[in-house]
Amino acid sequence: MMNRLARPLLAALCLAGCASAATATDLIPTADFARHAPITDPLLSPDGQHVSVAYHDPDGKTHGLAIFAITDMSKPITLIRMPPYELPADVMWTSNTRLVVARGKIDGSIGNKTYTGELMAVDIDGKNPDYLYGFEAVGKRTGTRALDRGWGYLDGKPPQSNGHFYMRSVSWENQDRSTLYDVDAKSSARRQMADIGIGYMTFMVDPEGTPRFTYGVNTDHKWVVYRRDTNGGWAKVDMDSEHKRFTPLAQVAGSKRMYAEYSPNGIGGALVEQDEDGGNVRIIRKDAFSDVSSTGLWTAQPARPFATRAETGLPTVTYVDPQDPTAKLHMAISQKFPGYAVNFNSFSEDGSELMFTVWSDRDPGRVMLINTKTFKVSALYTVAPWIDPARMAERRPLHFKARNGEELEAILTFPKGKPETNLPMVLMPHGGPFMEQDSWGYDDTAQFLASRGYLVLQVNFHGSSGRGHDFSEEGYKKWGTLLQDDLIDGVKWAINEKFADASRVCVFGGSFGGYSALMAPIREPGMFKCAVGYAGVYDLPMQYDKGDVQENKRGRGYLELTLGTDQAMLIANSPARNADKLNLPILLVHGEDDERAPFAQFKAMKAALDAAHKPYETLTKSGEKHGFVKPENIEEFFNKMAAFLDRNIGDGAAGKAAAP
Repeated sequence: MMNRLARPLLAALCLAGCASAATATDLIPTADFARHAPITDPLLSPDGQHVSVAYHDPDGKTHGLAIFAITDMSKPITLIRMPPYELPADVMWTSNTRLVVARGKIDGSIGNKTYTGELMAVDIDGKNPDYLYGFEAVGKRTGTRALDRGWGYLDGKPPQSNGHFYMRSVSWENQDRSTLYDVDAKSSARRQMADIGIGYMTFMVDPEGTPRFTYGVNTDHKWVVYRRDTNGGWAKVDMDSEHKRFTPLAQVAGSKRMYAEYSPNGIGGALVEQDEDGGNVRIIRKDAFSDVSSTGLWTAQPARPFATRAETGLPTVTYVDPQDPTAKLHMAISQKFPGYAVNFNSFSEDGSELMFTVWSDRDPGRVMLINTKTFKVSALYTVAPWIDPARMAERRPLHFKARNGEELEAILTFPKGKPETNLPMVLMPHGGPFMEQDSWGYDDTAQFLASRGYLVLQVNFHGSSGRGHDFSEEGYKKWGTLLQDDLIDGVKWAINEKFADASRVCVFGGSFGGYSALMAPIREPGMFKCAVGYAGVYDLPMQYDKGDVQENKRGRGYLELTLGTDQAMLIANSPARNADKLNLPILLVHGEDDERAPFAQFKAMKAALDAAHKPYETLTKSGEKHGFVKPENIEEFFNKMAAFLDRNIGDGAAGKAAAP
């Protein structure tokens, strides 16, 4: 039976509108999949009257900070553009009228977002800008700015905005130390709160402003957690096999208890409430297959998780207490949007205004505002208004058994309007390979391929995130072996289940996926009829000489841990060193200014194919980095790939086979 809260809310939500039921048989323009969302990362102001967003120009290179009044999302009251490839990596409202922005850079459309270490502050109207932290000699603290030879990060703020925020910094000269400050965003004055002799740690601060825990990866790339002791020092938290990757989340308001997540025995995940010393554990949710997440499922202040969802499969919500008012609100909104997931983005500090997002496998999302007292709903914006969800393809998470009997997750995107049997299929491995995963939500590339008639297979192979501590680490130093076997086993499963036609399978991926696009055919000759490598790494030893990963001590340590240093193994698992084994049509696509998988990787693969007298096609673009960002370049790439696939596994290939 519908609860009493749901009835008025469902009526109010009619104002927000629902997905169009219109259908069409004509081909969706490639340009619709190449466009960028104009605004992302919405954050509600403390009083609930304004929203900040990351703004993105259509060119894909220019980003900035935009601020809107919630009563008029048609035009920002403030728009601050940033230099090319720079973007607001993190934003925090320190009061109703002032924000702090952490500056960042992105290396192309599939590149990682990195922080420059600079923090800026600005009023809501764009006035009184100040440079709070960084190496430039500007702002109110010009005289002491030379001391800021490091990186600054936003690390939280008080529950009730008072113009201050918490800043974590790491010095360039001493990267083995993390320091936490309380910073006044208006005067830029700082007060040290804590420090620890390990770099790049995150601090958990309680509602009273006392740092309780700090956690992160140490110089040996091991996950460590420390608890503040009674003397103001730090005591290491012992993470036994039962509590791998233990992560403090937040203090339980008005108590000495806390919320935390961890990977039980390294398998799957758990969300718990417990004493700070680890006693009196109450398991909120535990999952033997998947990590457990509470992201987007927290109440207003005093904040607590009201629900959880697994990090794999469909984003099904489990409520901590179904009778909780916030849980009821979430249920009611979810009832209005069947087939959608609902995230609570941010509340006003008094809890009266809530900004939420609804999204699905076929809809990039819509952002709305609801008054929690009157249930009045306002539709703020649609993430990609040119996308008609009714014309998009279903994405279906499924499980299959790998050759060793272990259960893995696959996501299949089925071309709309076609029978689900004997389809031409594209295997699409994700990048990373670590700290990345494929999920059920909207994927523009998978949707593009499905719109052209292809079944798309994505496999969360060993090394992927979302499956617990051990699943990720089992992929270390196995780029060309175990990870490729998982992908190949996924293809065999899709064929055995009659989803895919064994004679029409290609592989396409970007970054690590680009590596897999050429390594999987070497590992399993004859399985794939063509391969598309996009911004790929093709020569593993080169990773230690070129690219931005190896440029510092931590990056090289990460390569040694996850890739290994055995030269014979690296060479044996490098497509560029085994080009003679590639007996299939190949398309190589790369940005000439790529910093993550440098253009030298493309050159090495091309030279190897030439030396082995193997045919191939290429598409390269100057001014593009790790993944194209210019919509016209993405559109050209997608069209070229579609034609390439058509010739090899599509209707074009079928036509050639039928010709006398």
